[in-house]
Formats: sequence, C-alpha cells, structure tokens
Amino acid sequence: MLDVNGISELHHERFGLKPRVFAAPGRVNIIGEHTDYADGFVMPAAIDFATFAAISPRDDGRIEIRSENYQDSVAYERNGLPRQQIGHWSDYPVGILAVLHEEGMEIPAFSLTLQGDVPVGAGLSSSAAVEVSTMAAVLSLINVEIPLPRMAQLCRRAENGYVGASTGIMDQFIACCGAENHALLLDCRSLEYRLAPIPPDLSLVISNTMVKHAHAGGEYNTRRAEVEEGTEILRRHRPEIRKLRDATIADLEKWGDEMPPDVLKRVRHVITENERTVAAADALERGDLETLGRLMYAAHASYRDDFEASCREADAMVELASKEEGCIGARLTGGGFGGCTVNLVKAACARQFAANLQRRYREVTGIDADVYLCRASAGAHEVEA
Repeated sequence: MLDVNGISELHHERFGLKPRVFAAPGRVNIIGEHTDYADGFVMPAAIDFATFAAISPRDDGRIEIRSENYQDSVAYERNGLPRQQIGHWSDYPVGILAVLHEEGMEIPAFSLTLQGDVPVGAGLSSSAAVEVSTMAAVLSLINVEIPLPRMAQLCRRAENGYVGASTGIMDQFIACCGAENHALLLDCRSLEYRLAPIPPDLSLVISNTMVKHAHAGGEYNTRRAEVEEGTEILRRHRPEIRKLRDATIADLEKWGDEMPPDVLKRVRHVITENERTVAAADALERGDLETLGRLMYAAHASYRDDFEASCREADAMVELASKEEGCIGARLTGGGFGGCTVNLVKAACARQFAANLQRRYREVTGIDADVYLCRASAGAHEVEA
C-alpha cells in the first residue's frame, strides 16, 4: 500500500514545500466486456491500488513532474509544454495539462510528484490513475471544481487525443466516481450510473494469467469491425438501432441468419453481455450472490465461445477458481486474449484461495501467476498526510 507521508516527504525534500496529495485508483471490471463501444453497460470497481499526485506551486514559471516509479523527471516552461506526445511516461500527465489548456484554463507553474502501486501491464488501468490524480491535483492548485463525470471525460480526451490510445470512458470514469465497497454500473451512452454494494465479507481477487498474446491488438480491431458489421445489418431492418445497445435477442433471432457466422457470434455476445451486466448490478443490490456468480461464469463462457477472446490459460484459471472454496464467481476481465481474471471470493477464504490458485495454475500451465487481493475502494480524493 502507498504511504501518503512517504510521498509528501519525498516531495518536500525535492521541492522545498509541503504538498497537497491526491489519489486516484486502478480498477477491475467485474462484468461487461466489449460493450462500451456499443453504447452499452459496464460494471467496474475501483481497487485499493492507486496513484498519488503530490503538488505544490512554484514561482519560477516552470513545471517539473517527477515519477518516483520511473525515477525520472521532466521540466518545461509553463508556456512551453510539448504540443503532442513524445512516447514517454510523462505524456499522461502532460496530456492532462494540454486538455485543461484547451478548456481555457491557465496552467500555473508547479511541482508534481507521482507515485503509484497499480501493477503496470496487468490491465488494471494504471494510466487512468495517473491521469485522474494529476487532474485532481492541478485543479486544486488553480481552485477550479469540475463535476467528476466531466473530469472523467476530459481525462479520456487526454488519453485518446494526446497520448493516442484508443480507450473507452470506463477507466477514467471509475477512477473518478468509484465508491468504497461498491461496484459501479455505468451506462456508456448517457454516462448515468448507479452504485451497487459489494458485501464487506467479499474480496476482489485479481489473478494475472501472465499471458499477453502478440496478436491481441489486431484481434481487437477485427472484433470491433465484426460488431459494426452486425450492427449495420440489424440497422437495415430497424433504423433506430444506433449501436448494439439498442438491439435485442429477438432482433438476432429474426435477422441473425443474414450475418456471417463469426459476426453473429460477436453480436450475440454483446447483446447478452449487456443483459448480464444490468442483471449483475441488480443481483448485487439484492445481495443475491448466487445469481451474480452464475452471471460471471456465463459472461466468461460467452467471452470464450461467442466473442472468442479468451485463451487456454485464462480458461484454465477460471475453471480452477470455480473449484476453490469460497469462490462466488470468476471470469476473464479486460480486452481479452490473456490478461487477468477477476474472482469474487469470500473474504475469509481469500488468502487460501489465492495460494491454491497460484499453485494449481502453475501445475497446469507451468506459469507463475501474480495474484492481488483487493477491495472496492473510493474514486479520486484528497489524502491527508
């Protein structure tokens, strides 16, 4: 866990002023994969891995940003920031400054220290944690308040437009609006959301398959194209279908035979995943963990069979998890073709679950998996040192 006093002291020693410190969390998506670009529903939770941003003003007209994780710093005149990304870790915080400038805000001189413990490369959205914590810190310095959903939109704009990463709104939204002991059901079209309570006796256990298939980027683009192709076929019959969010299984039963087999499967996944995601939030609100677990396993099966975005190792990890004591539900989370599984586990069983899963996964695959025990945590907020 990060130590707020530690980053405050490091910042003070380097820059000579006691900073204000802001935190933004990583996230895990409990259910709802490849529904975001169909204007559908996702249900992530913020986790207790985060990025801290410590900030203090300067009087020399410069901006200096220090990353404790990279043990590296960048410095610019406040009016001389790079106009485009340079392929460096600093693109993320500098992209935030670029977007705030576009919004008509005058960026002052300041010192910023970043430090995070969101595992990089595990699909837990370390980049959004950097973006959101940076924005919260800079807004505090210029004494501007922005509604959290709007802050999420601006952070996404920085990642899409400045950094050049094509992402949806989920990562930044949950980093801004997450709540302790809650998942968040997000409507990716309207950005309306509701919080669904996660019982305090449940743990979020995130298991990294340690697999990242080299072709994942191309496969992702192919899946998106197939979803669009299927949407267009349905739209010919029902012009009010803007995105697959607007389509139903009944539509698929009527006109699915017009689709190539792979397109039909991709469309079926997205339509049924939207239904499962809303049903999962309803189940959480009722405290119906049996239904929630069933929906998670069904989501994984759909991801594996219809969207065909799982892999042998992830399937093995979900299967192994399902046999462990205290496991409510498990599924592959994230963009697919490797990455992490998310497991809802009774807290009393979580440590033994993690140890058993690591051991049995190693026996089956020969791979040593990283396993993280998490809880649902708050979104962006100031932290007192």
